[in-house]
Amino acid sequence: FIVLWGFLAICASLILIALIDVPFQLWNHTKQLRMTKQELKDENKETEGSPEVKGRIRRMQLQLSQQRMMQDVPEADVIITNPTHYAVALRYDQSKSGAPIVLAKGTDLMAQQIRMVADHHEVPIISAPPLTRAVYYSTEIGQEIPSGLYIAVAQILAFVFQLRRYKNTGGNKPNLNTEDLPIPDEFKRDE
Repeated sequence: FIVLWGFLAICASLILIALIDVPFQLWNHTKQLRMTKQELKDENKETEGSPEVKGRIRRMQLQLSQQRMMQDVPEADVIITNPTHYAVALRYDQSKSGAPIVLAKGTDLMAQQIRMVADHHEVPIISAPPLTRAVYYSTEIGQEIPSGLYIAVAQILAFVFQLRRYKNTGGNKPNLNTEDLPIPDEFKRDE
């Protein structure tokens, strides 16, 4: 009987130790598995690359896309501008049935570069501030202009084609009033 009590006492003390030790060991193991903030940063750099390298890659991609965009400016039929802040280069291929396409667009310094390249390649530059802002904000490079701007852009392109014909053959000089271009309200943007 004493042996049984001794055995039960030993079992009870082992169970008591296990009830305390097991949760402690689980907590301690979980704590050791956690990474420090520095270890998390280091692992993040290893898997995703350092922020400096990613930033440099993004800058190079942006620079290359801007160079490609500037190479397309001489192919434009017209550059529409908001005299100093915005410039958009448009091309219309009459042999295709699509709408005019935005070849390049930019603000401030980029707009100035677009105007300089266009001027160098004798691409007509038309000041039409409301239309320029509407096309700039509604269309990405390489996309066709939205259907709501077809009439306004068609008037600009018709003027440019008439201007070319005037320079080649003479006659009456064409005139364009850019203040009366029909721009739907959903495309209007204030500066």
